Amino acid sequence: MNPLFAIDAHLDLSMNAMEWNRDLTLPVPSIRKREEGLTDKPDRGKNTVSFPALRDGNFGIVVATQIARYVAPDNNLPGWNSPEQAWAQTQGQLAYYKAMERKGELKQLTNWQELQEHLEYWNSSTDENKAIGYILSLEGADSIVSLDYLDIAYNYGLRALGPAHYGPGRYANGTNATGKMPPMGIDLLHKMEKLGIILDATHLCDDAFWQAMEHYNGPVWASHHNCRALVNHNRQFDDEQLKELIQRGAVIGAPMDAWMIVPNWVRGESTPESTNCNLEAAANHIDHICQLAGNAEHIGIGSDLDGGFGKEQGPYDVDTIADLQKFTTILAKRGYSEADIEGFMHGNWLRFLKNAWGG
Repeated sequence: MNPLFAIDAHLDLSMNAMEWNRDLTLPVPSIRKREEGLTDKPDRGKNTVSFPALRDGNFGIVVATQIARYVAPDNNLPGWNSPEQAWAQTQGQLAYYKAMERKGELKQLTNWQELQEHLEYWNSSTDENKAIGYILSLEGADSIVSLDYLDIAYNYGLRALGPAHYGPGRYANGTNATGKMPPMGIDLLHKMEKLGIILDATHLCDDAFWQAMEHYNGPVWASHHNCRALVNHNRQFDDEQLKELIQRGAVIGAPMDAWMIVPNWVRGESTPESTNCNLEAAANHIDHICQLAGNAEHIGIGSDLDGGFGKEQGPYDVDTIADLQKFTTILAKRGYSEADIEGFMHGNWLRFLKNAWGG
């Protein structure tokens, strides 16, 4: 049986290409072989994503990120010392995506008509190397030097934006930080709403999350987020936040980062096997959201695979991203209908985008 058409709402493709120096046109084993003996990053030789692997998993559409953090002098997180440097980094990432478009590996999608045309192409093409559709997203808004830059970004195709990442940000505080958004953060939300840019609630700290819900009336999703009820950390959303997202019509993407799937993960010590981190454990978060919603209309994939981690910090039954097709069997065994499973693999994201883009 052919794998179901699939959408992944969060992949750091350009970061992997530009900062990890991975040629994503190669099969996963070839990338791993190229990294044998490298120790500069903990996931060397353990990547799970490439364009061939996406095609193997029938991932015809992905949300692909730009990411670059600004760090103030008292911030010890990795990043850039000025917003302009961060902007320049995202422009290098954009140049990578454009080069992949010219090579025929990717196809940018910016509206509902383009998305429909891509679906028809993907489902009819017999080309083994057919172009993967991508929707451009920005993870963390630090690189938006001023709101004028958001116009520039929209014009080159930016369609989703998460104001925060880790730590304190220029527009909003993120994971492991606290505090409300400054006035420029509220202005950013209003500008996003005017342009029709999707708000990605992922990584917003609790204070900023509720403030964003109050000030932003456009389409909201959480591209890669799990449940605080199962793994108690501020990186996850609590049930009230999840209910708010559900009420707003959001879709919440399931990430594959082990420490977000199972509790008590210790970086550098825990292993997927020792913590029983597998796709069944990830499905517990998916199921929790469905129980809160009373239906399966708000779940999807937002894997974040190779988002700074590899096989050493992901479900042990995932060798490449194509293995996420195993969710179809896992969810079926849990009593989810064929329509529910199709919704999880692609249908919920498509419905969301149709509504967001006026299809």
